[in-house]
This record gives sequence, structure tokens and C-alpha cells, in this order.
Amino acid sequence: MFRRIGHVAVLTLCLALAAAVAIHSAQRKLEAQTMGVDLTVYNQNLALVRDRRTLELESGVNEIAFSDVAALIDPTSVLFRSLTDPDGTTVLEQNYEYDIVGSEKLLQKYVDRDIILVTEDGSEYSGTLLSGAQDIILQAADGQVTVVKLNQVREFSFPKLPEGLITRPTLLWQLEAAEEGTHNIEVTYLTEGLNWAADYVVLLDKDDEQIDLDGWISLNNNSGATYQDAKLKLIAGDIHRVLDELYYAEGLVPRAAGMVKEAQVEERAFFEYHLYEVQRPVTVKDRQTKQIEFATAAGVDAEKFFVYDASQQPMFGYSAVTEPGYGTTGNRKVMVMLEFENSEDAGLGIPLPKGKVRVYKEDVDGSTQFIGEDQIDHTPKNESVRLYLGDAFDIVGERIQTDFKVLGKRSMQESFEITLRNHKAEEIEVRLVEHLFRWS
Repeated sequence: MFRRIGHVAVLTLCLALAAAVAIHSAQRKLEAQTMGVDLTVYNQNLALVRDRRTLELESGVNEIAFSDVAALIDPTSVLFRSLTDPDGTTVLEQNYEYDIVGSEKLLQKYVDRDIILVTEDGSEYSGTLLSGAQDIILQAADGQVTVVKLNQVREFSFPKLPEGLITRPTLLWQLEAAEEGTHNIEVTYLTEGLNWAADYVVLLDKDDEQIDLDGWISLNNNSGATYQDAKLKLIAGDIHRVLDELYYAEGLVPRAAGMVKEAQVEERAFFEYHLYEVQRPVTVKDRQTKQIEFATAAGVDAEKFFVYDASQQPMFGYSAVTEPGYGTTGNRKVMVMLEFENSEDAGLGIPLPKGKVRVYKEDVDGSTQFIGEDQIDHTPKNESVRLYLGDAFDIVGERIQTDFKVLGKRSMQESFEITLRNHKAEEIEVRLVEHLFRWS
């Protein structure tokens, strides 16, 4: 029969203690004294981690548990080396253990085994666990079956931590060491779950002729690990990666004119990319978004202009489109554009990583209003940046096809009339765009 006892004071073992005892034998030789972490993050949901620690090795084969690695590590990318004796220390075998302990995993492992649970009202139940997928189904020694709703359970008690469950993602190694004693080691690996992008804030002056720009690094960490006091580097560029069917979850550039703060981040060319290095240790916590300013410039020359692009029509197929009305979209909107040169002469002149640009403008009362945003790609210095901010309220465009003739299998002639109406109080200039959209 089931035992039901009201208000039991202490029934459960400490799960964390059980987990620690279960893996203590594997970890006792890895009293890891962290020497430092280097973290290089790419803007393609990828990071390179270089973790340096010390550990005690005996001469011969050692069983080592290297915990606190990223949950989304690619185990095939791990590079281990002893800095103390690189030639005499060899990895014989590596296993990545990621079956992390949790109530759901414990219930799965304890099917057909005895457990004890306590409900919210303090009642205790014990028996053989038949299922823990949704509701808890227990069977007593006499065959009686009881169902307990999972959301009514306050505590579980398990005799011990089942084999194969760990508290943190862990690399388990068999290391053969020729030299006994303290080894400084370095472990390098790739992990997903880390990504960064640039976010820019632009303030447009009252005459629409100059901007102030602030650039921020926005770093997102969902890798399943925390990186304490890391030396942080960020790579801007599009690296090529081979998609595997197994998916696991330097010269300085001078500061530009107009920079008014001491740089927190230094930029340099690296291979065919650009690297941004934070000039102080940074702690990047798991499930955290961190922002660091990397660029600031004031008084950058800019130009506002208008564009009427009435025929934004994609090209489909492999032959010329002879349907007369193709490309007649009826678009009447006139786009507002803002452009500036990423050059030192203009007051900027630094490589700009891709990211979102938010543009503000100061109102007559001194308040700041949001006027639009756009996305920019990686932009080298001495290239222009063009932003689409929105559509002009007081400017209307109209494009009408007035003639169309098919002159041959691959030849046709058509005419359009474009009308622009300006309801603003001042004179404006509008750039007209036409596409050869009937064939690629």
C-alpha cells in the first residue's frame, strides 16, 4: 500500500550534493585555477573560446573532467595542449557529456525504479515510477497505481544520481602525461550561441546637413556558459563555414577626426576581415545581452535627398517578359534618403561593421524625435553609407505607361510619363530611378 503522511519536514536529498558526489571522483584532479579566457565572437552565431587553466597530472594515464564549457560546443573542434609539456602530454580519448541533470531527465532515468515525492499539501507518496512524462504514475508493492499531477508536486527524492547525468556540460578526457605535477593547459574550441552586431545611433542636425554618430557592439550570449573577465575580440566579415549534418546545439587604424572619447575598442585589419578588440576584461554571462561603445564621431557631413523608384519589380524567368503591364506597380511613394561618406575628411573614416542604424532629429523645443532606421552592410572606410529613412509625406510621384511595342523576340520599346508633385513650401530635387526589369 502507499504511504501517505501529512506534513513531512525533510524528505529529499540535496540534488546538487548528489550530483557533486557522483562526479567528484572524475573531477578531483581538476581543481581548475582559471588563468584566463580569450573570447573571439563572429557575427555568424559563432565564437572561438580559448580557455587556460592549471591542473595536477600524474605520470601515466589520467581521467580528467573539464567542466563549464559551452553547452553548444562543437566537440570536433576541441584543441587541447599542455603549455608545460606539449610533447609529453597526449589526449587518448575525449567524450563530451551534455545530458544535464534536471527533474525531467531524472524522471526519465528513474522509470521502473522507486522514488518518493511530496505534493504541495505536504503529503508523501512512494512507489515504482511507471511514467513521469506528463503526470506522475506510481505503483505500490501490492500493485495499486496512483496518479499525481506534475504541477502539484513540491519535492522529489531520488536515492542517487543516475549514471550519465551531470550538472554542467563537461569534456571528459583520458590524458597520458609523461611529466607529473602541475600543468598549465590551454583548451580551444568553437561554439555556437554567441553572436554580435553593430548598433548605430545617429543624430541629424536641424539643417539636415551633419550628423553625430555613436556605434555600439551588441553581444548576445546563449551558448550555455559564462566567460569571466574574458579578453574579448569581435570579427566583422563573412567567413566561409562548412555545414555539417551533425548540428551542435593586426596594424591600428588612426582614430577619425571628431572622435571625442578614449576608445574602449581598438580596430585593426585581420586577414580579409576586421577585428575589434575590447581594451579591458569583460565578463559575458550566459543569457545576457551586453553593449559596448566602439565608435563616436561628431559633425559628420551628410546629405538628405529624395528618390522616386516607381518600378521596383523583381525579374522572374529566363526569357524576356513581353506582357505590356509588367513593371507598372502604381507606386506613388517618394523615398527619403540620408547619405554620408565614411571618410576622415567627412569626420568619420573607420570600418563600420554591419548593423542597424537608428536616426533621430532634434525638434524645435530641444526634444529628440525618431525619424527612421535602416540596416547597413559591412562598410570599409572611404565608402558611402546610404540610409532609407521612410517616405516623404508631401511629395507624390506618378508613373504611367504611354506606349508599348514588341519589336522582335528579344526586343521591345515602351514609353512612360512620370509626374512629381511637390506640396512642400520649398524647392526640392528628386532623383528618378528606372530599371531594365524585363530581362535579367
